[in-house]
Amino acid sequence: MIRVTLQIYFMCMSRSKNLVLLLLVWTTIPCYAQSGDQEKLGLPGDNLNLYAVMRLFQESPTLEEFEKKLNEENSQVNNLDLDGDDKIDYIKVNDEVQDGVHNIVLQVAVNESENQDVAVFTVDKDRDGNVNIQLTGDEELYGKNYIIEPNTTAVGSTPNPGYTGSLGDAKVRKLDDKEIVVNHFSTVEIRTWPIVEYIFVPSYVVWRSPWYWGYYPGWWRPWRPWYWDYYYGYHYNFYNYYWGWYRPVPFHRYPYWNDYYYRRNRRYSPYVYNRRMGGYYQQTYSRPEMRRDGMAHYNKVNPSRPVLKPGLNRPAPKPAVRPNPGVTRPVTPTRPVTKPTNPRPVNPGPTNPVTRPVNPKPTNPKPVNPKPTNPRPTPKPVNPSPKPVNPSPKPATRPAPKPAPKPVPRPANPSARAAHSTPR
Repeated sequence: MIRVTLQIYFMCMSRSKNLVLLLLVWTTIPCYAQSGDQEKLGLPGDNLNLYAVMRLFQESPTLEEFEKKLNEENSQVNNLDLDGDDKIDYIKVNDEVQDGVHNIVLQVAVNESENQDVAVFTVDKDRDGNVNIQLTGDEELYGKNYIIEPNTTAVGSTPNPGYTGSLGDAKVRKLDDKEIVVNHFSTVEIRTWPIVEYIFVPSYVVWRSPWYWGYYPGWWRPWRPWYWDYYYGYHYNFYNYYWGWYRPVPFHRYPYWNDYYYRRNRRYSPYVYNRRMGGYYQQTYSRPEMRRDGMAHYNKVNPSRPVLKPGLNRPAPKPAVRPNPGVTRPVTPTRPVTKPTNPRPVNPGPTNPVTRPVNPKPTNPKPVNPKPTNPRPTPKPVNPSPKPVNPSPKPATRPAPKPAPKPVPRPANPSARAAHSTPR
């Protein structure tokens, strides 16, 4: 979300032309940006696309597998560096269950004593079996009320009657002068997502990540983060999918979200707050020319997907493909093809054709490229180690960060959230 400031000037002159009235009206209008630089929030959360996180959540069979995919370099989703060590942070996944509602928290250990919540999934299942899923970005990283959810059409999952957003019940959305088809899930489809079925089985054991600061899985090797424009240029190609299947909403469907999660279980880091206030996260926006390189990297990593050239609009999605279909649809009968009564023969052959052998072999074939009796040994290369097939582009990574600032004590009574945000 960005804020656009409009200046409206009204000038009125009297008949005597001696009185001039100048009225300046400042109007602030919140709106969702559509493309380019306007899509960035200017906050640390720009480097973790929550639409991509929602897609990983939908495709993962368990929370353990979801945590692994989220932190794999090949997923190209995690680009967070909150502690400023010029290395990607490991995102832990913890499930906090209250009265059957799952609050699945994504969290980063910033140092030995501080944890910072990144986002939280709220998964609620009602008595009729309908499932609501919302993903809320932490306000320290995304601002207030940054909430996305799947597009749904079932009764009980429709938007709030007071919400008149552009993605509410719309079927088509304008993006970069192109129409994006807004697809819809049903509650039957959502409750059949593998991870939703997994957390609602009676034998489910609540998942809490075993990793913490300085202790991470052996397969994980942190890499240098990308600049934001490189990261955005890569995910630009998926935005038709992201905005076609998911939508932003400004409210929480779970009525006790603030009481249970925000006031009791949310964790925030003063170190991240000080770095944000000091402008240390702004260096990620310093290389706008990297956007084309990010798009080229996408085309290289995904050769089977449509190739987009830099500067062109996104292609319209194919709404016929629905991920994780929960209900099978009847097959539409095809129209039979009528054959002509007297078909005309095509290229009839002669009555008694003369057969000839095809490619007869000679009696004494001459050997082709005979091997010498004493071949000369091939010298070994000086550097036999092969180069990596897909090395990470060096210019896309950020330079070494500036030294971390000294912690600045926050002013007394900054907000109501500080009293409930002491790390465990």
